[in-house]
Amino acid sequence: MAEALVNLLVEQLGSVVYHHTSEGVKLVLNAKEDVDKFRSILILIQNVLQDAEKKQVEDPAVRDWLDKLKDVSYKMDDVLDAWNTEIGKQETQGSDAEVRFSFRSNCFCLARLNEVTRRYKIGRAIKDLNAELTKIDVDKNQFSFQSTMHAAAVNVEQPNPRSFTSSFVDISTTFGRQVQKDRLVTELLRPREGRPGLVIPIVGMGGLGKTTFAQLVFNDAQVQAHFDLKAWVCVSDPFDVIKIAKAIFRQLGGTRVTSDELQTILDDIQNLVKKKEDEKEKKILLVLDDVWTEDDREWDSLKLQVLMQSCAKGSRVLVTTRKQEVARIMKATSDMIILEKLSPEDSLKLFYNVAFLDREQDKSNEGFGNIAEKIVRKCDGLPLVLKTLGCLLLYKQTIGEWEEVLNSEIWKVKVVQEEVFRPLLLSYYDLALEIKSCLLYCATYPKDFEYKKEILIEQWMSQGYLNVGENKEEATQGREVFTKLVMRCFFQDFRQDALTKEIIGCKIHDTVHDFVQYLTQNECLTMEATGTHGTETSSANDRVRHLTLMSAPERPFPSFISNLVNRKILRTLATFGSRITAIDSDLISQLKCLRTLNLSRNKIWQLPEEIGDLTHLRYLDLSHNGTLSRLPERVCNLYNLQTLRLNGCRYLEELPDNMGKLINLKHLHVDCGLKYLPKGIRRIRNLRTLDGGTSVYCSEDAKALTFGDLRMMNQLRRLDIRIESRVWENAASEAEKAELNQKLHLSYLKLSLHENAARVWENAASDGRVMNALRPHENLDSLVIWKYHGPTWPNWMTTSYLTRLTVFHLCDSNSSVLPPLGKLPSLKVVKLVRMNYLDMSRLKEIGAEFYGVEEETSSSSFPSLETLFLGCLLSLEKWELGGKAEEGSSNSQMKSISIMPRLSSLHIVECPELKQLPDFLLQNAPLQNLLIRRCKSLPASLPDEFISRIPNVTIKNSGVDPLFKGREIDAAEY
Repeated sequence: MAEALVNLLVEQLGSVVYHHTSEGVKLVLNAKEDVDKFRSILILIQNVLQDAEKKQVEDPAVRDWLDKLKDVSYKMDDVLDAWNTEIGKQETQGSDAEVRFSFRSNCFCLARLNEVTRRYKIGRAIKDLNAELTKIDVDKNQFSFQSTMHAAAVNVEQPNPRSFTSSFVDISTTFGRQVQKDRLVTELLRPREGRPGLVIPIVGMGGLGKTTFAQLVFNDAQVQAHFDLKAWVCVSDPFDVIKIAKAIFRQLGGTRVTSDELQTILDDIQNLVKKKEDEKEKKILLVLDDVWTEDDREWDSLKLQVLMQSCAKGSRVLVTTRKQEVARIMKATSDMIILEKLSPEDSLKLFYNVAFLDREQDKSNEGFGNIAEKIVRKCDGLPLVLKTLGCLLLYKQTIGEWEEVLNSEIWKVKVVQEEVFRPLLLSYYDLALEIKSCLLYCATYPKDFEYKKEILIEQWMSQGYLNVGENKEEATQGREVFTKLVMRCFFQDFRQDALTKEIIGCKIHDTVHDFVQYLTQNECLTMEATGTHGTETSSANDRVRHLTLMSAPERPFPSFISNLVNRKILRTLATFGSRITAIDSDLISQLKCLRTLNLSRNKIWQLPEEIGDLTHLRYLDLSHNGTLSRLPERVCNLYNLQTLRLNGCRYLEELPDNMGKLINLKHLHVDCGLKYLPKGIRRIRNLRTLDGGTSVYCSEDAKALTFGDLRMMNQLRRLDIRIESRVWENAASEAEKAELNQKLHLSYLKLSLHENAARVWENAASDGRVMNALRPHENLDSLVIWKYHGPTWPNWMTTSYLTRLTVFHLCDSNSSVLPPLGKLPSLKVVKLVRMNYLDMSRLKEIGAEFYGVEEETSSSSFPSLETLFLGCLLSLEKWELGGKAEEGSSNSQMKSISIMPRLSSLHIVECPELKQLPDFLLQNAPLQNLLIRRCKSLPASLPDEFISRIPNVTIKNSGVDPLFKGREIDAAEY
């Protein structure tokens, strides 16, 4: 983490801009020389950090040196942040701008500071830190670190700890994988149309057994007989195209490489595989093991596709890699195989095969057997860990020794560090600096915890890991980092949105968690809050900056943490599985450097006013504290706060009036008991997220946020609100003041109307006018509408205005007709739920209007739709093509257009009166997933040939025998 931290600090210091016009401020600005000196030394140190990070794994002295470097870097970061905060506060108070200081792409103007002591403390702190850093710089010389700049200049290749592989495998020591192996062998042998040399990537994290799996397939008897020429090449990193080409040449039977020129070697390979006279074409299997490069140019330089064109049809390339990006550059994502963990049964077999070698008597001993099962569960299906611990226990002869390994922290076992973490270190070193920091932050979570993507990204933002030196939205960069960690196989067990398939949550393998704990062992502390002193699950020390407290009982925040960590330097304080009722004001007042405070799912009923003194705090999560009834007024002093989460605080009815002082707030999550949002929120111009369905009024109000107050919030990305009006007749003119059509960054919009059911009928006529006034910008990506009862749809929904809209949900509506969604060219997901609100007028038919077909201009309807969900449409009886198609004319416009040509998932839940599907679905839809649940009339009408061509079918609770084909499908919530 030191390398990433130093890089962040160099960026900050490099963007400092001084501007002074009077002698009165020079006291502060005299620090300029010290800042410049500090940055210069940091840059010198930065050049050796890559080597230092690698050497710390085996050298405790280097680790201690890095810890001292991090201490100084954190202190300087705090000084800069405090300085920047003061400047920002002065600016917001309207002071004259005489001094400018900026970093992280922001520019702040500072008026003369009234307190000379504050100026002195800033300058003094920087000078003292300079002295500390100078000593650290001198100390580095004792380690003989390799400079990154020097290595690059003289083309020194860094030591490569990667092992080389071959095609040989001992089948007797391999377990599991049979199903995946059979599938891959079938795929290799199956004739397929298309380009020659089909590439099949095998993707998985380090230690999962990708190479062993490829070896099993390579040595399969059918595979050996099927291919005329077979080659196994270990690629590894760096990607040396000459070396790889030579290896391919030799593996395919070449005797002598005559040149070091790439073109000559490729010509020699082509001559080897090209059909000769009176010979049949040669079918080739080429395995490229351990591929790392993401550079398209490097891959293209091998000209593999050109070479494979000289081979017989059916030639194949098998690739093993840890990166999904490799599959992308090889244009092989559709054929990618994600290697799975071993099953518990196969894991136990593999472990027994190693740990009980020549120990048959112990194998039958129940004491050893019980411990073995528990150890295997900790390994969580990872072959490398199973083998490593099996080898360790092979030489431990007593049950006591086995229990010692079982009860130890796996990451503290030396053999695990040497054998298991080494391949993970290769993947870690290959990450960009900001991605390394984000991965290591996962050590602040408990094992087997599901990470929520958006929450994790907001926490990365609070620690300053994102948007370093880049002109990019932090949340956007955070999603890119998350995606890269997914594609590098650090994350697993994904939870996806049932309809959009977007990943919204995940876990990390226990071994990866052990690995990040190992790398952050002096910075992250996790402890069980049991007894009066707690139980540590990792080592406490005075350098801990991220503290995680688990299972705290129903009482005030434990006081014993003061004996374990230095509270004044903590940057993260998080609780999990706890029931804390209160936090002491003295504790809060000492958390001066805190950036992230997660107190969610406790029983806190009140926060101390001192929380407003946490100058550096960026992230505050109080969600699901069901007893919290108010926030202290001084929470509005949290100038740097970026995220406030209050979801599930059902007794929290109002927020402080001065919320507008939180001008740096970006994400406000308020799905709780709020009656209204305070009017002061209109001052928060940087707000990106406002969600939770809180009321926004369509009428002037002295205290509550109105639609007119949204006008200047043009940075909004996500808006989820409930529309309220005391005088509904005037609601449209008031709603128009929000100017949603000017919010070009808005990607998600959820609008809920008529929370008061008694007013539905009297206001229904005004719904259309209100919705017309709420026309969003055409860039909108997702639209959710609740409780709309207008007789017609707004103009912007009856055309193809929303050309970028990909997701549309309509819920609890009484409209008897649907909007012409088929006109929208980018729409991928449609969800229609409960079109019978309060048992009033009901949707009985889906007809021509739904497809949005216009006689003269339409050639397709729903051209991009992938998922359609119909839920709880209790009165829906007919779903037809509509239009002239019903007249039986073979030339009708409706029959000639393409309807839903990409539909892959159809979910129909609780539509008891629907009797059949339209013909275009039965005949042409490329469905991959079909779910029908609680639809008593529909299943009997479905032709067998329709069901037979769909890979995954789930039909249940529908008046017929349940049918499960392929993967059982879960219904999306509605």
